[in-house]
Amino acid sequence: MIDSFVSIDLETTGLNPKTDRIMEIGAVKITEGVETASFHTFVNPHRTPEDRVLALTGITPEDLRGAPDIEEVLPELMEFLGDDVLVGHRILFDYSFLKKAALDQKKSFEKKGLDTLRIARVYLPELEKKTLEYLCNHFEIPHRAHRALDDARATAYLYGILVEKFYGEKEQLFCPAPLICNIKRDTPITVAQKEQLARLMARHNLPVDGDMEKLTRSEASRIIDKILQEYGR
Repeated sequence: MIDSFVSIDLETTGLNPKTDRIMEIGAVKITEGVETASFHTFVNPHRTPEDRVLALTGITPEDLRGAPDIEEVLPELMEFLGDDVLVGHRILFDYSFLKKAALDQKKSFEKKGLDTLRIARVYLPELEKKTLEYLCNHFEIPHRAHRALDDARATAYLYGILVEKFYGEKEQLFCPAPLICNIKRDTPITVAQKEQLARLMARHNLPVDGDMEKLTRSEASRIIDKILQEYGR
């Protein structure tokens, strides 16, 4: 069991850290059961999230348009996190996006963490669902779902309840472990890709979604392949 940790949550444009982007980060620092600091920011993903994502989160394109880039946000977040253990509901999902962002900036980001979803699955098998929203309703935790800071704060409350109810039975579940995910660094879009993509979009009269300069090499390659497949050269 840990007395101090940071509970963290992200809202993203999709579920795959290789192809999707962070658009909101929320974190709360807990010391001996008390929230002592918080961190929140929108992040400009340089693309328009799908309507279903906007509807789910309530985040608007206006919230994102003037937000800082992840390159600006990540150093501030890493300073806030310090050496604290991360707690999250499905923590590897959030960590994978942050790990990817760190690698792309040639930064090290090695953390230990605890997963409230994993704990809930072991101790609450009788519950129909183990989502954060469902568990918050079950334990009457105040919660606005699918917003990063609210989810982070709710996860911290949930962790406290799980510790109070179940710590001592299978203590290894409450011991932080290294967070491990296989993520590779992306390199920026090349000059040749920018030129080819610009030609294809002009030739086929395709709209530009986001900032081409912010694409990675692999993202640009996927977009070019998709255009060639659908529209030809």
